[in-house]
Amino acid sequence: MDLQKIEAFRDEIRLKTLKELYHLGFGHYGGSLSIVEALAVLYGEVMKVNPEDPKWEDRDYFILSKGHGGPGLYATLAAKGYFPEEVLYTLNQNGTTLPSHPDKNLTPGVDMTTGSLGQGISAAVGVALSHKLSNKDNYTYCIVGDGELNEGQCWEAAQFAAHHKLNHLFVLIDDNKKQLDGLTKDIIDPLDFEEKFKAFGFYTLRVDGRSLEQIYQAIEEGKGQTEQPVAIVLDTVKGQGVPYLEEKADNHHIRPSKEDEEAIVRAIAELENKLGKVVS
Repeated sequence: MDLQKIEAFRDEIRLKTLKELYHLGFGHYGGSLSIVEALAVLYGEVMKVNPEDPKWEDRDYFILSKGHGGPGLYATLAAKGYFPEEVLYTLNQNGTTLPSHPDKNLTPGVDMTTGSLGQGISAAVGVALSHKLSNKDNYTYCIVGDGELNEGQCWEAAQFAAHHKLNHLFVLIDDNKKQLDGLTKDIIDPLDFEEKFKAFGFYTLRVDGRSLEQIYQAIEEGKGQTEQPVAIVLDTVKGQGVPYLEEKADNHHIRPSKEDEEAIVRAIAELENKLGKVVS
């Protein structure tokens, strides 16, 4: 992995995410930012995709089960060249191709419409099974939220995936410790995601969700499995990469105060300066 290249890609995704949400005036900052590193590794190094042909049959598939993280995915697709950056500033506007949650019928590069929590992982399992039955070697990657895993449907899907030995299915758990109404442990204690996915038949790893290298190495290790789907628990922080937002208690969906806006503008300026130095 070219670490310097992926670090720059990560910073570009984070910058574009902040800019599109700031332009909109509100939105899902916390859960969009916590998956930036995972998206950078997937789209910058791991996944076989072609932005010029988003429906290419031999591509790897990506499904964002936690659809409220859509702004992070949109920023990634723009950075990858699926559509111009200017489109990001139409986020959630009338007539946009970028609704608040991903829609495969509207956005180039989106493989599955998501937003109803718990359903995306089932769709990912279906895609992976279809590829296996067709003797294709496509990989299917799915990011799920820790709060989303309150849904029983997720565990039905996991059990089904293990039974069918869908070894080309990767489920990445965004374990950022928070959901809409508070801390996950206070709402429904998730216990140990690593042990739970192991019990459901997955080859399971836990990594630092801030570490590009650890995420990449976990995926590479997972590709060595021949009879098990793979779960990678990402130890993340809501608002990841922006210290002010990380420390903000209610950071799932933010309608910024003046203080919030000032912090976001500073973060945007810092990332632009950092990327400017890389380019120069």
